[in-house]
Amino acid sequence: MAEFIIKLADERGRVLEQVHSAATADELRQRFTQSGYYVYSVRPRGLRGAARKIKLEPFLIFNQQFLTLIKAGLPILNSLQMLAQSQKNERFAAQIRNVADRVKTGESLSSAFDAQGGFPPIYTTTLLAGERSGNLDEVLNRYLAFQRISLTFRKKLQASLIYPSLLIVLVIGLFIFLISFVVPRFALLYNQMGSRLPSITLAMLDFGKAAQHYILFVLPAVSLIIFLIMRWSRTESGSDLIDGIRIRLPIFGMIWLKYQVALFSRTLSTLLMGGLPLVPSLETAARSISSRRIGKAVFESVDSVREGKGLANSLKDTRVFPPLSTEMIEVGESTGALPQMLNSVAEFFEEDVQTALTAALSLIEPAILIVMGIVVTIILIALYLPIFSMGSSGALGG
Repeated sequence: MAEFIIKLADERGRVLEQVHSAATADELRQRFTQSGYYVYSVRPRGLRGAARKIKLEPFLIFNQQFLTLIKAGLPILNSLQMLAQSQKNERFAAQIRNVADRVKTGESLSSAFDAQGGFPPIYTTTLLAGERSGNLDEVLNRYLAFQRISLTFRKKLQASLIYPSLLIVLVIGLFIFLISFVVPRFALLYNQMGSRLPSITLAMLDFGKAAQHYILFVLPAVSLIIFLIMRWSRTESGSDLIDGIRIRLPIFGMIWLKYQVALFSRTLSTLLMGGLPLVPSLETAARSISSRRIGKAVFESVDSVREGKGLANSLKDTRVFPPLSTEMIEVGESTGALPQMLNSVAEFFEEDVQTALTAALSLIEPAILIVMGIVVTIILIALYLPIFSMGSSGALGG
């Protein structure tokens, strides 16, 4: 008998996570299902530890191949064993082999993937919905469509950020070059001349000397601070605070909020179309988004939905979701087309994010160039001002 962690909901809709012993995960799942509980997931105890997230693109390729084999009539076990042999990533191949071994012993496909750790919650929940409805290939196809759209949108966002990032790196590189290479040579020249220097030149030379002397201490200190902030950002309080700051940022805060709402809407739509009930779909969607604040808001709305309140009003009460999104969801609820309306919400906000980001970056790029020009101009004026002063003095003396 092995120990499993089972996540389930009772007749009142309360979500519980308990540890129970059973021969297999499927046996434990059936035991609680027959007792009237709704089972979200069953996984062996102690396997969740340090599971790393899998890369999205190889995972999509695997699922596309998996879906093709299933549609061709090949059994799930044979499909998994065949695909495990063709994986180039050994860690991923080992996970697929482990899934195949678990399926061979009678464990369900969703439970076998959930036991690996590192797989997206929406994926294992989608598999569970497909197993319950008997339409695994249809549900898997819907998941693939969702991930393709998400991946395309993410690549567009990343591509639009490349040029501004390069500009920022160039500005920093140019500033470091001027301070560490150009300024010290001018300092040596003016020391040899022994002439009186303007205040701006003295300040620049002092800054250059300080940068040279303390750079070996500053760089490790900055690296340590960044490392500690990154570690802290993974904690509950740290991620919540950072996400709150990110949402409050001018211009980009609203872009981030709309992007997360779009991701939540598309995830929820995919799960509902797969036949999963609203409450577990909401919880899975909340775990699938990056924003801690929006995730907490969705979890808060779950209690209201369990009590019979509409989804739109529950989300509206959190005061996090944009009014337009809750209005569109309310229309979807009243017409009985909530999954389709959620897709429309996602499409609208994705387009809005793309437009807003393009507009913001079109302003930021010249702003970076202007800042770079101002910094370089100030440094050059500070360095060459004594030379100009000496030249004009010499001309007057002559």
